[in-house]
Amino acid sequence: MTLTRRRAGLAATALAALALTAGCGSSTNQGAGSTPSSDTIQPAGQGTSDYGSSGSGSGGGYGGQAGGDDGTAGGKAKQWPAAGTLALHEAPDLGPVVTDAKGMTLYRFDKDTAKPPMSNCSGACATAWPPVPADGADVPAGIAKSALGSVTRADGTKQLTIGGWPAYRYAKDTKPGDTKGQGVGGTWNALAADGKKAGAQQTGDVSVFDQPTLGKILVDGQGRTLYRFNKDSAWPMKFGCTGSCLDTWKPAKPADRSKLGGIPPKLISTVTRPDGTRQLAVKCWPVYWFTGDKQPGDINGQGKMGLWFAVSQDGKKLTTTP
Repeated sequence: MTLTRRRAGLAATALAALALTAGCGSSTNQGAGSTPSSDTIQPAGQGTSDYGSSGSGSGGGYGGQAGGDDGTAGGKAKQWPAAGTLALHEAPDLGPVVTDAKGMTLYRFDKDTAKPPMSNCSGACATAWPPVPADGADVPAGIAKSALGSVTRADGTKQLTIGGWPAYRYAKDTKPGDTKGQGVGGTWNALAADGKKAGAQQTGDVSVFDQPTLGKILVDGQGRTLYRFNKDSAWPMKFGCTGSCLDTWKPAKPADRSKLGGIPPKLISTVTRPDGTRQLAVKCWPVYWFTGDKQPGDINGQGKMGLWFAVSQDGKKLTTTP
């Protein structure tokens, strides 16, 4: 009887140990063909999105969580989305503004400094205004490579600077081209190509753009580079671009002389083409925009066939080629 009870006790102990082992969900030393338990523990952070937050948040992933030195739990560095190749977008009333590769507007903060670069936006501020990482940022034709730089934040991460100013996104901008952060608190402004506040330069039907390669050139109301054609002439008036030429080179629309950005009105006039349409002229030369230019600052038409040239601030053609 005693032996029977001892055997029963040993069996119960073995069953309890087996149950305890199975309940741990361990996937180590499993036999071939065995299936890992669904309870297997993952390292912290696995399975989260590239935006550094598993929550949906606001601003399409551009927001952050409260707490920490940079708006992150525990003060750990937030992994904000990279900027990629920057772009310039013509914003109403602001002119060309800098955006990231996805078209989201970049901003600067008046309480930061550019000389030397320093960010004063952290904690809750960095939640609403996520810093733009410096790594992987590149520039289009309209932004000088030398304008890009970086500043080391308090958490050790590198933040992109443009013209020395730390760059941010705004969490309430939800789609490309939004500029909801412009003027917020009287201290936030969209970034211009040189790091200055967008809108600081006067814009209009024709205005001046500081192109990194060519210098100050004329652009139309949509920020497109204006060109003149060597086969045209100002006096006597002659149009060399007709027929299929007009599929690639579009006559610029006439400008309102009261809506010019930093250009003497005497340079601007209107000419009538052979088909009766009216075209903008600069210093009496008909001017065009190029269908191969995709954003403000593009000069893909410069020097084409040795006949097409951008127009300088004083109305002359620029023969410099990129």
